[in-house]
Amino acid sequence: MPSIFSLNNLCKVRRGSPQVGTGSGAESLKPSCKRYGSSVRNGRWRVVDVAATAGISTQQVRNYLDEGVLPPATRTESGYRVLTDVHVHALAVVRRMAEGHGWARTREVMAALHRGELATALAALDAGHAELDRERAEIRRVLGAFETVVVSPAVPAPRRGARIGEVADLVGVRTTQLRLWEQRGLLRPVRAPGTGYRVYDAAELRAAQVVALLRRGGYPFEIVAAVLDEMRTTGRPQRVRAELARREQELHQRSLRRLRASVELYGYLAATGRVTPHGASDEATPPPENGQAATD
Repeated sequence: MPSIFSLNNLCKVRRGSPQVGTGSGAESLKPSCKRYGSSVRNGRWRVVDVAATAGISTQQVRNYLDEGVLPPATRTESGYRVLTDVHVHALAVVRRMAEGHGWARTREVMAALHRGELATALAALDAGHAELDRERAEIRRVLGAFETVVVSPAVPAPRRGARIGEVADLVGVRTTQLRLWEQRGLLRPVRAPGTGYRVYDAAELRAAQVVALLRRGGYPFEIVAAVLDEMRTTGRPQRVRAELARREQELHQRSLRRLRASVELYGYLAATGRVTPHGASDEATPPPENGQAATD
């Protein structure tokens, strides 16, 4: 089966052509037409040229081959690796995947694909998207919890600081609960010199009130801790809101990078015969690697 991503074919396609050259790694291969047109013929690539398409070392390409991140390469009788257009395409996908999913998951996904384990690769991808969903949900819960805290006025704090019994009365909980929250790292009262009694200043009294308020609202300790961390770090409500909004925007960008990586990966699956045009897969029969042989 001839490679639809051969360098010769790519160089003949105009930008925007619906045939080859949009998406699925093709855009990342186009610069190679000009740079390697004289040294790459009929889809045959040297390791050094494949490495140059991504700006990495030849040793890194060899590492990817050994780890299964790139498809298997046959060898000539003299021991040189045989590379094809598929390896160039796979490397472009690897780089895009790393931008969206990080190197650990990229290695896991690509190695599974090249072992013929599509289901394993898809499960790893799903886990990555699920992580983003959990992060997004946590940001929203933290923001909701914070808004609950903002509308609740702070209890007045004694000038000299408050003992644990006073704090318990002021926020409406038992002293045992305050000790438990302290053990969890949520509260940080100081100890009075000489007596060693716990003393809560205005900030810690407010923290105790926040914990009590959020626990009554059913928020888990992780969310309570996150709200307290934001309050201690940023201080003013406006800054807390701005920080949470920044994190949510960062999450949007990560989600878009993963979406783009998924588009590139699907193009690679289709180009190498791992899925049909309608999305069905055939894991029983390993697909042929497109392209013709080349040596180091």
